[in-house]
Amino acid sequence: MKKLVSALLAAAMVTGLSAGTAFADDADKLLVYGIYKAGDQTWFIDEGEAAKNAVEALGGEFVYVDAKMNPEEYLKAIDNAVANQATGIVTCIPDQTLSQAALDAAGDIPMVAADDALEDADGNKLAPWVGINAYVIGEANGEWLANYAKDNDLLDKEDTGVLIMTMDTVSSCVPRAEGEFAKFTELCPDFPEDRIFFADYDGTTDKGNTASAAVFTANPQIKTWLVTGANEEGTIGACRALETQGLDADACVVGLGAYMAKDEWNDKGAEGTCMKAAAYFSSLQVGEGSVNVLMQLINGEEPALETAVDAIVVTPEDYKEVMGKDAE
Repeated sequence: MKKLVSALLAAAMVTGLSAGTAFADDADKLLVYGIYKAGDQTWFIDEGEAAKNAVEALGGEFVYVDAKMNPEEYLKAIDNAVANQATGIVTCIPDQTLSQAALDAAGDIPMVAADDALEDADGNKLAPWVGINAYVIGEANGEWLANYAKDNDLLDKEDTGVLIMTMDTVSSCVPRAEGEFAKFTELCPDFPEDRIFFADYDGTTDKGNTASAAVFTANPQIKTWLVTGANEEGTIGACRALETQGLDADACVVGLGAYMAKDEWNDKGAEGTCMKAAAYFSSLQVGEGSVNVLMQLINGEEPALETAVDAIVVTPEDYKEVMGKDAE
């Protein structure tokens, strides 16, 4: 699966770059807006930088916009793109119920969804999408967490609990948590489900902290927490909550993205944080991939409706080798 997805993504990138080269003869007209729901988050900053580099490599201009998780700001940004005669838009929408409204606002300007799909009420994609292979990546986290529990003889301890942090209103995030739960329970079928907890949040570190802290406080019988979640910010919030409540020494948190986990390991070392692992996938691939798919649309081609990026779980022992420059 991983090799297939990587091959498909590589093919999409090659096609997109060749399409972009053809367009570059008229490069002064190439203006791409990148409108991201939470433009102050590390993931979107890095993704936007990769998209910017891809556009500039084609001789074009890229405008990065932070929608601040605000639907009004988001639709205003699309209006600005239209007013400035943008050639195309790559976007992560703050509220997927606005998908059709966003496409209507863009009019004839091609749009590509990054991370969170532009979709209808039934979950059907309304525009090409580039993002992570969500369920499979969730499974990878669930498998790592299950193996950690087995290796550390935690499954039979009555004070061990599992927390899966969810973002139930974001379609791209739901499969991540579903994969985590499914794989953990598959590999640990005898683990009591009444010791598996869920905390829903909005994708920010602050809300991840608050949501996880509420679960920890409500369940003082649990002394050893195994935590994973829907994005990196949420799991970092859980780390901070565990530290505040003095539960971090025995806890194991598995992040999703590794773009903040690497800071934990760089700054604190393996023993200084309860972040023990993280699923690593590249914002570079999503950023570049979204522009390459957009270029296919601009040139009148029909790109794949879905382009998925796979992941690998990294730890403090191997993250620098696996992540390369992304580990800095």
